[in-house]
Amino acid sequence: MISIFIICLSLAAFTFAVPLQIDLGYSIYKGVANSTTGLTTFKGIRYAAPPLGSLRWQAPQNPTVNRTNVIDAANFGPACPNSPLSLGSLGSVGAIIGDEDCLNLNVYAPSSIPSTGLPVLVYIHGGGYGAGNGQLDMTSIINANGNSFIAVAIQYRLGAFGFLSSALVKSSGVLNAGILDQNFALHWVQNYIHLFGGDPNQVTISGDSAGGGSVMLHDMAYGGTLGDSLFVNSISASPYLPMPYNYGDSVPTQFFNTFAAAAGCPTTATTTMACLRAQNTTTLQQAAFSVAGEYGTWAFPPVTDGTYIQQRPSQALLQKKVNGKRHLTSNCANEGNLFVPTIASQSDLAAWINLTYPLFTASDKATLQSLYPVTISYQETAYEIYGETIIICPSYWLAEAYSAKPTLEGYKSQYSVPLALHATDVPAYFGSPTVNQGPDFVKALQTIWGNFITNNNPSITNALANGASSSNPNARNPISSWPLYSSTTPNMINLNETGGVAANVTTFGIVTIEYIEPGLLNNFTLVNAAAFDNRRGARCDFWRQVGADVPE
Repeated sequence: MISIFIICLSLAAFTFAVPLQIDLGYSIYKGVANSTTGLTTFKGIRYAAPPLGSLRWQAPQNPTVNRTNVIDAANFGPACPNSPLSLGSLGSVGAIIGDEDCLNLNVYAPSSIPSTGLPVLVYIHGGGYGAGNGQLDMTSIINANGNSFIAVAIQYRLGAFGFLSSALVKSSGVLNAGILDQNFALHWVQNYIHLFGGDPNQVTISGDSAGGGSVMLHDMAYGGTLGDSLFVNSISASPYLPMPYNYGDSVPTQFFNTFAAAAGCPTTATTTMACLRAQNTTTLQQAAFSVAGEYGTWAFPPVTDGTYIQQRPSQALLQKKVNGKRHLTSNCANEGNLFVPTIASQSDLAAWINLTYPLFTASDKATLQSLYPVTISYQETAYEIYGETIIICPSYWLAEAYSAKPTLEGYKSQYSVPLALHATDVPAYFGSPTVNQGPDFVKALQTIWGNFITNNNPSITNALANGASSSNPNARNPISSWPLYSSTTPNMINLNETGGVAANVTTFGIVTIEYIEPGLLNNFTLVNAAAFDNRRGARCDFWRQVGADVPE
């Protein structure tokens, strides 16, 4: 009996239970404990003041003190207004009325925490910087990793509310307000996550699509001078890089003018911003809905502001001045397929290139044609061009940027399970997997992230990499000792599957033959990223070269 008592005392000394009630100083929140998942969740926590009225297009501010009542954190807070995605002649989709008072976050904390605290994952949602919310459930990936870390999912201003840009915006407010919201949330994590049992010195930031692109921008923020003050690791899944124009360029200025006019405000007067700040939220949201970008894009992406985002990513990452210590980046095999209109002929392709890359010279276009010969169809060529421009090559540049010196580490992968369209890997990381993602595959991908978050290394065991269904689960697998990426040894893990049963599956409205259970087997291979897919490295070098003159 004495020995059992001593053991219990020892365990109690090294763990503590996360309280249901957390006092943040400015407010007190009551969470919800779930005995099945072993997590205590706090949803809808305000991390900044409502960005309304005079605070529109200003840097985020601290929340006001509200300690009158304990705030119930059982439900998600309101989502930010969502702007529409342009589909050219098909119109726009995705315009969702939201609440401008949306700067909230959600915390998923294991109910039992070691006294030293747990590593922290911060997730930034995607949606083209114009859509989405922070309500993705973090439970599955935490449970899959033995409740070994805490997760925080954040929201930020979107579309015109977060990324309105022009000289007038800069002169009377801030640019890239949505990115500054994210930065403010990262400071919140540093200040408060210990109350939930988190270790602020072991933070990993992550995101998919625009969330992955946001991670890229934080990696290079302030010219890479932040060090590891906000995070030590970062993960970018399909880092989305729309044209990063300078804030006063003609394209963002034209979108600003269109938005201001639709909101009933002058476009060139010194009173324009005051007029916009005085408008009601419905007027502003409807004005934002009326502004459409090119096919497959949102109208209001981040811009090069000269302060937080000091250079275009292609150039900043070339200089390898980055924040944090380690980066894990990935792309899907067919990133561009959802963002390109119908292209059936050479003239269609030429017209689309002229529209998408208006600053290209005749020499640029000739080089582009030589790097992307039409081998299957004009449509497939356009898919490849756009996918590499906006996502795949930025992922390559990120991996290489973290090879600058021995204190940095970069890791690279590609998700290749057909159809491998943009964001089709996300269900494997966070649960509710698609039918073509077998249980062995999901377990492996969730553990890759988990090991990177908790052990600073994405390597997983041979048994996990090969999967329980493998005939030889302990066979040597390259992912069990994941090699670093560099310009001279561009190591990339190709994440795929073999086997399964053929079935008709609908993905993003496309009906294709895919392979589902039973019989799916993991197929993880080590490839040379530069030589992969008919020398993709040379094409990414081209995009970085033109990025010195063309926004990239």
